[in-house]
Parts: sequence; structure tokens; C-alpha cells
Amino acid sequence: MAASKVKQDMPPPGGYPPFDYKRNLPKRGFSGYTMFGIAIGSLLIGYWRVFTWNRERRRLQIEELEARIALLPLLQAEQDRRTLRMLRENLEEEAKIMKDVPGWKVGESMFHTDRWVTPLNDELFNLRPQEELLHKRFGFQWYV
Repeated sequence: MAASKVKQDMPPPGGYPPFDYKRNLPKRGFSGYTMFGIAIGSLLIGYWRVFTWNRERRRLQIEELEARIALLPLLQAEQDRRTLRMLRENLEEEAKIMKDVPGWKVGESMFHTDRWVTPLNDELFNLRPQEELLHKRFGFQWYV
């Protein structure tokens, strides 16, 4: 067999162009000092917002407390009127129920004092339906 002639690959005329072998990393984002500055700035802005909001919230709480203090006498007067009306109704009902009992004094206090003693819920609601006492004691609750 005759030996075939091998053609060797040769560089192009003028040679290959130089290739980059140096490290070429693109710049990605902010520098460390810039990010640190941004973090400190955002932290300071956040603290400032928290402080101003706390100051505003404290002002609103004081305003709400003053409004409650201003309304307290009115609400107490309404509660006293409601209590006195219920006591009057209870005395009228007691007079009807105990009219045949000799020696019974309607409205005689069970306390041995001349001072006003706020009546208990049981004393106010003993002549009323049980649901009213439960509503007064526990508020409105809907159990299914």
C-alpha cells in the first residue's frame, strides 16, 4: 500500500489573533461602602419614622383618654338613672307581691347603713327574666 500523504493543519497566514487570558470580571452593583451607606441611611430613616409615629400615636392616645375622661360623668349619670329606674320598678313589683304579708316594709335595705350601696346585679334583676341577668352579666354572646 502506498503511503498517503498527510496534510497538516497550519495556522492562517499572519498567525492566529491574540486571545484574552486575563481575568475580566464585570462590575456588578454598588461597592461595599455604597451599600453600607444606603443601609445606614435607610436605618436612620426607619428610626425617624418610628419615632414620629410613636409621638403621633401617644398624642392620639392622650386625646382619646381625655375624651373618655370627659364622657365619664355622662355615662355614669346614665347608668345611675338606669339603676334608679330599675330599683323603682323592683319596689313597685315588691309592693304588689308582698302586699298581703303583715309587717313587710317595702324597700327596706338589707345593709345596716345610711350610705348609698350600689345594688348587686342579682338584686336588680331578681324580678326580671333570667336572660336579662345573663345579658347584663356576660354581655351579648351567641352560642350555637
